[in-house]
Amino acid sequence: MKYTGVFLVILAAVCWGITGGIADILMNKGWDPIVISFYRGAIGFIVFFGWFIYRFKHNLMHSSRFYIWAVLAGVGVAGNFTLYFLSIEASSVAVGATLMYTAPVFVLLFSFLLGLEYSNWFKWGCIFFVLLGIVLLTGAYNPSDISVSFLGIAAGIGAGISYALFIFGFTNAAAIGKKQPTLVVAFFVFCVILFLFIDRGEAASVLTSSDLGWFILIGIIGSGVSFIIYIIGLRRTPPSTASMVAMVEPVTASLFGLLLLGDHLNLIQLMGMAIILVTVTWLSVKD
Repeated sequence: MKYTGVFLVILAAVCWGITGGIADILMNKGWDPIVISFYRGAIGFIVFFGWFIYRFKHNLMHSSRFYIWAVLAGVGVAGNFTLYFLSIEASSVAVGATLMYTAPVFVLLFSFLLGLEYSNWFKWGCIFFVLLGIVLLTGAYNPSDISVSFLGIAAGIGAGISYALFIFGFTNAAAIGKKQPTLVVAFFVFCVILFLFIDRGEAASVLTSSDLGWFILIGIIGSGVSFIIYIIGLRRTPPSTASMVAMVEPVTASLFGLLLLGDHLNLIQLMGMAIILVTVTWLSVKD
């Protein structure tokens, strides 16, 4: 179908929005954001490795270029997961989410510089309206209600750049090899990087904690299932379009908070949700 790729990216974004809600629950219980990120990626790695083993002979790769791009994708995932949570912790959800979703700007710029896509006013307009919607949705337009710090701003921008790095790393690796080994290598790199920084004692305590189920759920929904869906959709969708369509994630996260966490949305936030959904729909039809 013509819009299958866009639909799959949106479905993955819905999973990520739910993941944000689960992460919020775990952080409110006192768990370290880096530990949450580690389990999200580690459980995803287990899922991807099982997928890889299923067709082991067909998934073996011997290209050094493949591994370079896959490693870069892993660095992007590690940076995206971790810096996003750190940005929220250092400032607020509003600042973290807004800066995190500057990713399409970097994707479009990188695509233009590398000759992968042509820059045009339509895509820049979509970027503007989606970012406007996110600002309204998160409340970042009112500085008096948010706590802004240098670390929060730097981490949020870093999360956006990391997201762009993942998209390019995965796209180039998958063009050389297959999606299973790309995900396995990327998330293995993710696990190694985060293992160097996590509180190992706290990470070990998760295994005997009553919250273990939440960690398993965040890994399956936030990585194992969503990334498989996303990369299939990504292969059928231009990078900048995929990154913008995936911005339905903050809408899903807001609905999760509204329905399950007791959060409330005001009229301005509802306007932000509407702007995001209308822009994403228009983009998917016109691209």
